[in-house]
Amino acid sequence: MFEAAETGQRLSKQDFETREAELRLALVNAQYDLQSSDAPMIVLISGDDRPGASAVLNRFHEWMDGRYLVTRAFGPLTEAERLRPAPWRFWNAMPARGRVALFLGGWAQSPLAARLEGRMDREGFDRAVDLFNRFEEAFRADGGELVKLWIHLPKAEHEKRLAKASKGRGESWRVDDVDWRICDTYDEMAPVAEELVERSAVGSPWHLVEATDPRFRDVYSAERVLAGLESVLSREEREPEPSGPTPISVPEPSVLDGVDLTRTLDPDEYKKELAKQQRRLAKLAARAAEAEMRVILVFEGWDAAGKGGAIRRLTRALDARDVDLVPIAAPSEEERRYHYLWRFWQRVPRAGRMVIFDRSWYGRVLVERVEGFAREDEWRRAYAEINEFERELVDDGSIVLKFWLHIDRDEQLRRFRDRERTPYKKYKITDEDYRNRERWDAYVAAVHDMVERTSTSTAPWHLVAANDKRAARVEVIDTVCETLKHALKKKPKRRT
Repeated sequence: MFEAAETGQRLSKQDFETREAELRLALVNAQYDLQSSDAPMIVLISGDDRPGASAVLNRFHEWMDGRYLVTRAFGPLTEAERLRPAPWRFWNAMPARGRVALFLGGWAQSPLAARLEGRMDREGFDRAVDLFNRFEEAFRADGGELVKLWIHLPKAEHEKRLAKASKGRGESWRVDDVDWRICDTYDEMAPVAEELVERSAVGSPWHLVEATDPRFRDVYSAERVLAGLESVLSREEREPEPSGPTPISVPEPSVLDGVDLTRTLDPDEYKKELAKQQRRLAKLAARAAEAEMRVILVFEGWDAAGKGGAIRRLTRALDARDVDLVPIAAPSEEERRYHYLWRFWQRVPRAGRMVIFDRSWYGRVLVERVEGFAREDEWRRAYAEINEFERELVDDGSIVLKFWLHIDRDEQLRRFRDRERTPYKKYKITDEDYRNRERWDAYVAAVHDMVERTSTSTAPWHLVAANDKRAARVEVIDTVCETLKHALKKKPKRRT
């Protein structure tokens, strides 16, 4: 594969200057036009020629407007990155809609280096490549454009460069120990790199860029990026936002029909059982933190179903230093500029901590679906994206617990009226709560689909009967305790 790219093409100084003038103008104009579009763009610059890849990155800063470029050089994992799932660092660096991000090294570099250095076996290598193929797929599905440049230098050219560097000639300051290792192990590196390039070209092919002649390297790379920008700008306009909610039919029966809402717990038994479960939770949560287990709790449910009350009883047993509570509202103006999962990846905790989401990424298939805030293709695609998101968390050793707190319509109305009569609860009730109540059947159908499509063996849904708040609170804490108890019996899985 690499040999096919070793064409020895060169560009004269005059031809380079002509193309440079044309490309600078075209790139900057396309970059500005992109800002008014709904698409982000990532330029992934990787390869076996590390100094060449860095030079290409610098060239883009010279030929484009650096104020509107997001630039990240991905080297060894930082401590924060080591304590989180592998995609976390790339989701955090994802560009906003209308912006171009330049990723140096990116996700291609780490599995290649780990494989060659013996830190990753074949199975791990395959998993890493598949993981990042899925990351690319999610980015493209959301309208993103991805241009991947593999900067390649033939073995003989590597040797020439290092010979010059050893004598202090050429750009010796660009060469470091890693470049010497690449040259020394070139014959072992090339087949692994070729396999990586081939396996990771499923949705977005790599452009192999021969780096023997820097002028050809820079022009060819810029032409590929310009083509990517023009591809974005030439797409047909995105479908208009839907004018209203998509009609939803209520399934018969729904998954919620099987929840026994008659279960109750008398006040005396509640106090005793709550205290018992909170003591259990305090001990188990402390052990989980010590074992560097990452715990993610998701609370969804009807308005007034008691999510806040259950969360308060749960957090009362936890060390505040080890837990974060994240209330989720409608996305902000900034958050709407990114993939909808971006803001949730931002809040994935490091190993050893717990995060509690009061509402979550499931808004995409609940309120956004029912109220028409997401297009049909977006919320239908979200089921698979959410399953993938949770699988990545679990595969990295996270515990993901999801609760739906269920009440019936009569109980909800009773709680609404109780809130209106209680001074310190009045802020909890709005006209929107009553408006949402009118779409009860549509939400039942959306919850049914959500549970059927996203309740997996690794991250199942727990449907909690919440007509009786006391029984619901105890059940939630008991479920968390039992899950932690089971997980602590096994050695936590951690990414190396």
